[in-house]
Amino acid sequence: MSTDAGTRTTTTATTSPGRIGDSPLRPDGTLKVTGEFAYASDLWHDDMVWGVTLRSPHPHARIRGIDLTEALTVPGVTAVLAAEDVPGENTFGLEHADQPVLASEFVRYEGEPVALVAADHPETARRAARRIRVDYEVLPAVTDPRRAMDPDAPPVHRPGNLVRHLKLRRGNPDATAPVVVSLDFEVGMQDQAFLGPESGLAVPAEDGGVDLYVATQWLHVDQRQMCLALGMPPEKVRLHLAGVGGAFGGREDLSVHIHACLLALRTGRPVKMSYGREESFYGHVHRHPAWLTYEFGAERDGTLVYARARTILDGGAYASSTAAVVGNAGTLGLGPYRIPNVAVDAYGVFTNNPPCGAMRGFGCVQAAFAHEALMDELAAAVGLDPVAIRQLNGMREGDTNITGQVIDSAAPVAELVQIVADLPLPPERGDDPDLRSLPGSVGNTTHGEGVVRGIGYAVTYKNVGFSEGFDDYSTARVRLEMTGGEAVATVHTAAAEVGQGLITVEQQICRTELGVERVVVHPKNTAVGSGGSTSASRQTYVTGGAVKAACEAVRAVVLERAALSLGRDASQLWLDGGKIVGASGEVLAGLEEVLGHDAVEETVEWRHRPTHAVDPETGQGDAHVQFAFSAHRAVVDVDVELGLVKVVALDTAQDVGKAINPDAVVGQIHGGSAQGMGLALMEEIVVTDGHVRNPSFTDYLIPTILDMPPMRVTVLEYADPHAPYGVRGVGEPPTISSGPAVAAAVRAACGRPLRRVPIRPEHITGT
Repeated sequence: MSTDAGTRTTTTATTSPGRIGDSPLRPDGTLKVTGEFAYASDLWHDDMVWGVTLRSPHPHARIRGIDLTEALTVPGVTAVLAAEDVPGENTFGLEHADQPVLASEFVRYEGEPVALVAADHPETARRAARRIRVDYEVLPAVTDPRRAMDPDAPPVHRPGNLVRHLKLRRGNPDATAPVVVSLDFEVGMQDQAFLGPESGLAVPAEDGGVDLYVATQWLHVDQRQMCLALGMPPEKVRLHLAGVGGAFGGREDLSVHIHACLLALRTGRPVKMSYGREESFYGHVHRHPAWLTYEFGAERDGTLVYARARTILDGGAYASSTAAVVGNAGTLGLGPYRIPNVAVDAYGVFTNNPPCGAMRGFGCVQAAFAHEALMDELAAAVGLDPVAIRQLNGMREGDTNITGQVIDSAAPVAELVQIVADLPLPPERGDDPDLRSLPGSVGNTTHGEGVVRGIGYAVTYKNVGFSEGFDDYSTARVRLEMTGGEAVATVHTAAAEVGQGLITVEQQICRTELGVERVVVHPKNTAVGSGGSTSASRQTYVTGGAVKAACEAVRAVVLERAALSLGRDASQLWLDGGKIVGASGEVLAGLEEVLGHDAVEETVEWRHRPTHAVDPETGQGDAHVQFAFSAHRAVVDVDVELGLVKVVALDTAQDVGKAINPDAVVGQIHGGSAQGMGLALMEEIVVTDGHVRNPSFTDYLIPTILDMPPMRVTVLEYADPHAPYGVRGVGEPPTISSGPAVAAAVRAACGRPLRRVPIRPEHITGT
């Protein structure tokens, strides 16, 4: 299956409902395109008030006192809260409860929440917040993670600044080789840059509890953290998924959740909180900046003998998911290659910089820039081209990775890189007068005098689902009944739809397994068991597996009933088109005859095969449940005099196991590739001495439609025998391999090593 930008895959989207392998239109697609979709920021309640957050202007300070008096005197203000007003534990955290709901003793990063205000108008609330007087004693800030690792560095948290050290040793860590290449690499802080800001509406309930409508990625983990802070049981803290305008990991951590509920419970009125763009930059985690030192040793023919790597990730002020990101950066950090001897040390470190956590690619993105740059160095050292060196060392099914885990399904590294290498190259620019074809684009910056073309390649692999022994599961409730003479299936999961198309996938699975056309997706909330996080490329695999299993349970009940009434063996019956169908396809009965006025409902909690924690001394173990592979080829034009880059083509091949919805698969690959390209060339949160210098889309740049090149996407479908329908996660691999391919192409054009991303003009020109 392949596609070019602007065309569809071989399966055409239609208005028909669609089953597995079809590409039905998304139910939210037209609404989003026309501007009619209701996002969380559109929430409204007639009696609501507005909440705002007062945030610290300092990266590190002691709070000596807070005076709320002046804020309380502002007309229209209904509540002003500080840390002492938190009824439960004044702490929360995604993996470790180390972050205060409202700071009381110290602030540890610029933008940390200190107080809350509710008022009848958002501007009134903001004006009142500015009247809160906080007495800060400014303290020295720890902002360099390499310095933070020193034993004498001031602690951001006691007992020290180390979040996690992953030590990985395999074979002979001291092995030698005749060809040695090494490098240092730095990756800047990337933002998820979702367009829908953090928003939510908290509504106090008659039972003393609260209902929160919020844009999030993980309803049940949000609920767990909120219950501790609010001092309430789960049945009184009910979460409902509101319309999500993008996520990419940035909504795994709490934002408005507890704050809005605190204000709603204090005022007895609905409270809406919605961040502006600047506050959004302070209000969610970002991708970890990284400092990487890598060394590869190889035989003279290019066969890898050993690898050594040291990675430092800046976790910022609080833990978030840093420990898990370190796990990925270490266990997957040498890429999809066969390497018999390995020594890897990966560190996550506390600093007084903005907190960092989950973002698409989750630790593998940073590592890929280093290992792919080094593979190009190795190719040059032994006289091979970039494609050949990757094919020589690329993983194959049955190989063992650096944690000792056997790759027990397809690992088509050589095939993927060959596919992109064989794709036609874009034509040379020639004398094309179209400014859009030049570096600098419509800015009319260059007329092509110093433009040089470069080509670069990258491959990667990424784990799918949660790892290292995490109890990763999803819950699905499926109901089948007759309504108005029509068979209707209702599917209820708490798995968040954040724009990736999960609702369509749930419908496709129900139609396939139950043979019905009409499938209703219940609103996402905590009234059903956890669906896990919409992250780690896991929802089609794990929640898809849960929906499939629940459908199978419903089908088994229905067919047993039919078998009794028909005198047939249930194993020889099937559901199709609202009918009971025999083995030869004959219609034996209508579903209405079997169900009558009854409904069949089943709830299933589904898990994939287990993973295991790695050995603390060697890093060995079956840490991951599945791996997904991708490759990119980038073609760029670089004005080597001005340092400007135009990406001319960004072609890719990826194994997805089974394309449940082929059009959605290609869309995910396009979007992920754009984010990888963005990190390579333009996206960076600039932090100086703990202060964010560019918290806006004016100064934080993301690729636009003018920046994105045509993309040829080739999709392989080598089914994973361990996964439902053979699926593999899709969303993250393209973000990982696209950026290093672009960086490699720029290096090829300008002839400079370029050991940092995003690549800036001065890196290219050497000025």
